[in-house]
Amino acid sequence: MIKVTFLTLFAFLLTSCATRLTDNKKTALKNELAEMVKTDQIAAFVRQGKYKTYTQEQWDRFKDSVYTTHQKRIAVIFRQYGFPGIDMVGKDGSNHFWLLVQHSDKFPEFQTKVLKAMEKEVKKQNANPDNYAYLYDRVQVNAGKKQRFGTQVSYLANTTGRAFPKIGLIDSANVDKIRKEYSLSSLKDYLNNMTEMHYEMNKKIYQEKGVMKPDLY
Repeated sequence: MIKVTFLTLFAFLLTSCATRLTDNKKTALKNELAEMVKTDQIAAFVRQGKYKTYTQEQWDRFKDSVYTTHQKRIAVIFRQYGFPGIDMVGKDGSNHFWLLVQHSDKFPEFQTKVLKAMEKEVKKQNANPDNYAYLYDRVQVNAGKKQRFGTQVSYLANTTGRAFPKIGLIDSANVDKIRKEYSLSSLKDYLNNMTEMHYEMNKKIYQEKGVMKPDLY
């Protein structure tokens, strides 16, 4: 009887990380994730501000340093608490943790572990399903496999700049139905949005090629 009680208590402790965190610790964790994302977003986009003067080599080193440093920290957070769901760090905090994992491409095994943990939280409505879809596809692409949702794109950079799903889709006939289940827009709308953003960011280059507007589906 004592053994059963101990095992029950141990299982409860393993699955109740969110409730074991004090409000102050939850706030501190949310703030830490938010600060990491600020730096992450500098590295994720084109060079701006003081980084404009960086050579490509300097910029690549900076980005690599940011992503590697962040991965080490979020790996510790993941070991301590599992996937930080909405109940632990709020919607923004959970989104921030996911984004940092999404950019940890040099650590595919870590991404896969987080994906499995995140799936359980999505089923409990404790994590965003659209974020899960993006990470699922990221893991697939990093493994050289086809995507389920088509969230990871490449562009026809040498011609029109149109976006298309990297590697391809597992089930192209039903992709919109699958995307809808995870709160995503149609694939056509998504690819058109990505095409428009890519075109605007590289407008001068494409206009020099004679491409005067985004090549939409």
